Amino acid sequence: MNLSRGIVELYRKVATSLPPDVEKALKEASEQESGQARDALEKVLQNISIARTSQRPICQDTGVPIFFVKAPQSIGQEELKKVLFGATRKATEEVPLRPNAVNSLSGKNSGDNTGIDFPLVYIEQTKDSTLVVDLLLKGGGSENVSALYKLPDERLNAQRDLEGIRKCILDAVWNAQGKGCPPYTISVAVGATLDQVSLLGKKLLLRKLHERHPDRDIAEFETRLLREINSLGIGPLGLGGNTTALAVHLDYAHRHPATFFVEVILCCWAHRRGRLVWR
Repeated sequence: MNLSRGIVELYRKVATSLPPDVEKALKEASEQESGQARDALEKVLQNISIARTSQRPICQDTGVPIFFVKAPQSIGQEELKKVLFGATRKATEEVPLRPNAVNSLSGKNSGDNTGIDFPLVYIEQTKDSTLVVDLLLKGGGSENVSALYKLPDERLNAQRDLEGIRKCILDAVWNAQGKGCPPYTISVAVGATLDQVSLLGKKLLLRKLHERHPDRDIAEFETRLLREINSLGIGPLGLGGNTTALAVHLDYAHRHPATFFVEVILCCWAHRRGRLVWR
């Protein structure tokens, strides 16, 4: 199997089968819910099973494809991008994926999920001889309810500290309600510039749900925020209940003295990610 075929199969796997940790968390959540919330999660789990068995996409919105690649120095970046774009066209037809690449100005759909900087490709070259390709399919609905904050924020009375970050997270989730298809996986990135926190936040969505930050204080903060979010009562698909989020991940980069950006990224229950290791 060549690399292009491997990427097509990675698309198929990510689009049609949730990662084990996400499915396990949804099952555990369904057991803790009742009424409409439990019914909703049971239907979600049925949908996951049907999608895997029939090899069809879990959701009609197959998302924005985002690649995070660690590539040996022997592989040229332009050559690698050509393979990824070509495999995207093949996967759109074969899986199939919904064509989601729309020209921002003309509104014309390319029909094959490729276009200007679409899919998104981030390549890091390493001294390793192994190619590692992570694929995230990020749903449009949950992206729309994600939010960017600049601290200090007078509206929230949020300062440049963990408590200020906490207020941003709770505000973003409360405003989202059920519009982004919870239970959410929530990533929070803090840093100097808009592009820095956006990229860092997307990378955080590659973490397993149970992973905690290595800094003990931040890990405790993540756990606390998950508990607080789940006490808001928004629940699965916004129907009320105890499970508004499955995980909260926080990370940060150094910032400029004048800036303090907080990006809160919400990912829907169809948290689709997967990895291809190519030797």
